[in-house]
Amino acid sequence: MATILIPISNGFEEVELISLVDVLRRGGNDVRMAYVEREIDTDLIVGDNGITIKADTALKNICSEEFDMMLLAGGWDNAYTLRDDELVQTLIKEFYNDNKVLGAMCASVLAFKEAGVLGNDYTCYPYAKEEVNHDGYRDDKMVVTDGNIMTSRGPGTALCFGLEIVKRLVGVESYEAVKEGMLLDFCE
Repeated sequence: MATILIPISNGFEEVELISLVDVLRRGGNDVRMAYVEREIDTDLIVGDNGITIKADTALKNICSEEFDMMLLAGGWDNAYTLRDDELVQTLIKEFYNDNKVLGAMCASVLAFKEAGVLGNDYTCYPYAKEEVNHDGYRDDKMVVTDGNIMTSRGPGTALCFGLEIVKRLVGVESYEAVKEGMLLDFCE
C-alpha cells in the first residue's frame, strides 16, 4: 500500500478527482486530499461544476515524508492555484528531489512546469498544451510516464490514469483486480 497526497482547491475537475481517489483506494492505497489554504479556510472544496468535496486536512498539516506520491487533479482554477501556491510548489520539488512519484493530469501539468520538474515526455489537456508550452507533449497516449513523472490528458482518462498508478505503486495483481472489477477493459 502506498500513501498518496492530492492537494485540491476550488475549481478542481470533479470527474478527475473522484475517479482517481476511487480507483486508488480500490487498489489498496491510502489517499489523502488536502486543501490549499491560501484560497480558502474550510475543508469543503467546490469543484468546477459545483460539486462539493470534503478534504481530509489542510495542506499546511502535510509532511512530505509521510507520502509516496503527490498527485494533482485538473480543473483550470485548481491548476492555477496549484501552479501559484508557494507550499504546493515546495512540496512538488521535495517529492521530486526525494525521487518520489509525481502525477498530474489535465491543466494541472502547469504546476509541474512551474516547479521545473516536467520531463521530456508528458501529456495534458489538449487546450492546456499551448499554456504549458513545453517540448515533449504527446497526444497519442492516455497516460505518459517519464521516470517518476506520470501525466494524463483529462476527465475521460482519469480511470485509466488511476489504474496505471495502482500498477506502479501496488503491483500488477491489484491493477488487474481493479481493472476487472470496474470493467475497465478499455484501459491499456
